[in-house]
Amino acid sequence: MIQIADSERLSYALMDESHAEWLYQLDQDPEVMKYINGGKPSSRKDIQEIMLPRMASYRNPEKGWGLWMVSTIDGNDFIGWVLVRPMHYFNELRDDADWELGWRFMQKSWGLGYATEAAQAVISALKAQCSQHRFSAIAFPDNSASINIMKKLGMSYVKTGIHKDPLGDEEVVYYTVDSNG
Repeated sequence: MIQIADSERLSYALMDESHAEWLYQLDQDPEVMKYINGGKPSSRKDIQEIMLPRMASYRNPEKGWGLWMVSTIDGNDFIGWVLVRPMHYFNELRDDADWELGWRFMQKSWGLGYATEAAQAVISALKAQCSQHRFSAIAFPDNSASINIMKKLGMSYVKTGIHKDPLGDEEVVYYTVDSNG
C-alpha cells in the first residue's frame, strides 16, 4: 500500500466511504464549488450516490489512486483532498500511464500554499514508490488559482479541449509534467 509521509505542515490519509461527512462539509461552500459545478453545494444524496461510488471505482491503495485527505499537522484539521487516478478514467481514453491530479480545499486554507504543498507531497511519494512517468491536471480556463498550482508543480500547458465525463463534458485546459522532469 502506498503511503504519503507528512510534509512540513500537512498529513495525508487515503479516503474511503467512512469520510463521507468530510466530503459533504467541503462541498458546502459555493466558492469551493464554483469551478466544479458553478457553485452548487453537494447534497448528502450526491455524496452517497455519485461521489462515493466514483471514488470507490478508482480507489486503489496499492497504486496510490484515490482521494488523499489533507489535514493540518497543527490541530489535525481537515482542509481538503488531492485526487490521484488514471487520466480520462471515466471515458474511452483512459491512460494508466498518465495520472490525473486534482484538488479541492476549504476556503479557509486558500492562499496559504497548502494545495501546492499537498500535491507536491503526493507526487513525490508516488514517484518514490511507483514507476510513474506522467502527471496531468485539468481546470476550467478561468480557474487561475488551480492553473497557478499546476505551474508551481512544474506542469506545462498542453491544450484546451473537451474533457469527457459521464457527469458532463466540459471545456478545460490540460497541463502535464513528466515525473522525471
